[in-house]
Amino acid sequence: MTDRYLPSALSPRLRHLSTFENAYRVAVQRRRSSGRDQFIVSTGDPVQPFRATSRWPESPERLLARVA
Repeated sequence: MTDRYLPSALSPRLRHLSTFENAYRVAVQRRRSSGRDQFIVSTGDPVQPFRATSRWPESPERLLARVA
């Protein structure tokens, strides 16, 4: 679920930071530190295709996972 969404022009470090797995890792860390549910969303942005947030996703974002 990672590489096919990422543009090939990104640096290796940015490609790693832009993965679903990294967004999930960040969401777990935030959940542990804040106690708030976290959501991993698909943004549609090729530079930041996934992100972790404590807010319910807004259109056009798409909910991919919830860390509760």
